[in-house]
Amino acid sequence: MSYTANHLYFDDVEVGQEWESPGRTITQADIVNFAGLSGDFNPIHMDHEFAQGTPFRRPIAHGLLILSVGSGLAIHSPAMRTLAFLGIREWNFKAPVFIGDTIRVRARVLEKEVRSRGKRGIITWQRQVINQGGKVVQEGITMTMVEGRASSVAGDDPPAEAVAVLGST
Repeated sequence: MSYTANHLYFDDVEVGQEWESPGRTITQADIVNFAGLSGDFNPIHMDHEFAQGTPFRRPIAHGLLILSVGSGLAIHSPAMRTLAFLGIREWNFKAPVFIGDTIRVRARVLEKEVRSRGKRGIITWQRQVINQGGKVVQEGITMTMVEGRASSVAGDDPPAEAVAVLGST
């Protein structure tokens, strides 16, 4: 996906601004595919009969699946000129997500730090994954490197540290 005129620069957002993503319904296929990709075939996710004997009474989605889907949803809320995902801290798994649940991501800008004379900056986000009932199922802090308007004026290539981070994933 290329950046468009709708993708925001670092300079376009302010501390305290909030967004909410579109929703996405979690399916059994999502859980099965994630198990195959990750190798996590824990029966709490895969075995309906086993899950009946748990406090949840039915299979639950992998926590890391929901974190991953949430990361994808956050790409659009807001659409930013993101160069790199830098980190996660204080992430909490607060409630289960079941097959058929629809999740959204709420994002709020906590901090901004200008880098390279405005060519880019670090944004610290409060992210919450919420279900169709408005319950927070996961939440925490993430950090991203975002292109600044000074880089579009200068016509620079992506910063070396962003290329290194992106190349390591």
